[in-house]
Amino acid sequence: MDRHPQQIKRERQDKKRHEFNVAKISHMKTAIKRVLESNNASEAEGLYKNAVKTIDKMVSKGHLKKNTAARRKSQITRHFNSLSN
Repeated sequence: MDRHPQQIKRERQDKKRHEFNVAKISHMKTAIKRVLESNNASEAEGLYKNAVKTIDKMVSKGHLKKNTAARRKSQITRHFNSLSN
């Protein structure tokens, strides 16, 4: 079977996009993990804001579904609020 130039280009683009998407998802998971591991309320505030911002960006770019983002934000919000009490 022949390999058309368009197919070769498509595979090259897919590989590039895949690497980018994996990096973005990893960045988001790390941000969430940092919030959940923090025990200090003042330290967690900055981490929390960064994690929420990262999750919202993932939704706006189409890397994450809206309800999944809501669930993850709810999880880190519960943890953040427990530190404040």
